[in-house]
Amino acid sequence: MLNRRKMLQGMATGVGAAFGASLLPAQQLWASPGLTTTPKRVIFFMQNQGFDPQTCIPEGMKRSGSLAKAKLPEPISPLEPYKDRLHIINGLHGLHTSPSHSAFFGALGGYRGSDGVPPSAATVDYELSKILPETMLPHLCIGMDSIENMKTKPTIATLSASGAGQPIFMHSNPNHLYQMLYGGISSGDIRLRHEARSNVFNQIEQLAAADGRSLPVSDQQRYGQYVQGFRDVNGLRDRLETVSDHLRKFAPEVDGRYTNPEFETDWHDVLLDLGISSLTSGITNTLTIGSGRGEIFGAWKGLGVEQQGHNLGHMDQPGNPIWIKIRQYNSRMLVRMIEALDAVPEGSGTMMDHTLIVYTSNNADKQHTNGANWPVMLLGNFDGAFKTGCFTQLDGKRPINALYATILQAAGQDCERFNMNEKLAQKFDNSAGPIKELLA
Repeated sequence: MLNRRKMLQGMATGVGAAFGASLLPAQQLWASPGLTTTPKRVIFFMQNQGFDPQTCIPEGMKRSGSLAKAKLPEPISPLEPYKDRLHIINGLHGLHTSPSHSAFFGALGGYRGSDGVPPSAATVDYELSKILPETMLPHLCIGMDSIENMKTKPTIATLSASGAGQPIFMHSNPNHLYQMLYGGISSGDIRLRHEARSNVFNQIEQLAAADGRSLPVSDQQRYGQYVQGFRDVNGLRDRLETVSDHLRKFAPEVDGRYTNPEFETDWHDVLLDLGISSLTSGITNTLTIGSGRGEIFGAWKGLGVEQQGHNLGHMDQPGNPIWIKIRQYNSRMLVRMIEALDAVPEGSGTMMDHTLIVYTSNNADKQHTNGANWPVMLLGNFDGAFKTGCFTQLDGKRPINALYATILQAAGQDCERFNMNEKLAQKFDNSAGPIKELLA
């Protein structure tokens, strides 16, 4: 009994817990019942190893101003055609997060984070998923890494959390994610694997529930979270099958990159495809992408970059051909998301008109940073809430928490501070409420 219980707990941690922290029952695919406003969505793209401001601020720009006549730096040059939708922000800080190699959960939580330290509160992406129009899978996290890491650790939790001690797992194996999202509408081997996996999950849920009743009362609540994880997985599969005709219009084509990737970037690309399709189909409205998965690793051999992992963080980013390749690759991913969302009509415009993309790093401006400067790029105006086509230079006295409070306010939640009490704010924030310089 004990060995079987440990096995179930381990499987739930790697699979069920990936959903147990973030799944909510949904009434509709696109929005909550009675919703009268146009749905909104938010995407967080977190690149590890830092985001040096010189790789995003146009040369010569020292003060806030328009990007209309500015030329974007080479690392983000793919965004040049979209700079009217771009807002570059410099001067936020994350001193209180102690980022160093990474702030881990603290990067999106705005609190102190470290390797192996559990989250101390919910992160902003999860909080947004609760207040944005409800969908079948309110929050999806995908993580990109070396092919070896993605295969050996198909799920990992380092960036997002639904509460204190409640991490949300990122998906790194596109085959597993495809089966979860679209297995029910597939045929052939994919369909057979989907059915087999569903049967296994159903059996595990039943076994886990039975075993949990025999545990001491002190352990039943914690174990119940594992059981709920499997129930959520199985419930999501059932709900997705009820809208199979709709999903067929958005499911990406499965090709050799899924089962026989030549480079890790093949999996990065198809993971992005799955993330985009989950947004355009309405499966989710909050997407978090972890390039490097919130740690100090990561690889881009498909770009011709032989260096990988921790060594990349010890290289200066400005003018570095390696980091130019990586940042341009990221920028092309951002363009793919913009173009895909622009192609879907929504309300009087397109999905991109009601979307905000937040691009930054999980450890501020560089590896071994103290977090004194945390550059951020925003793409999209979030239904007119944010200024675009501009650069904003702040004075370094407002934390990343203030940015997150601003986004939450724009999404409709009254938020004077995010994850920062008055005592902490007296030391690290010279104001309260949204950052007015960012809002339209």
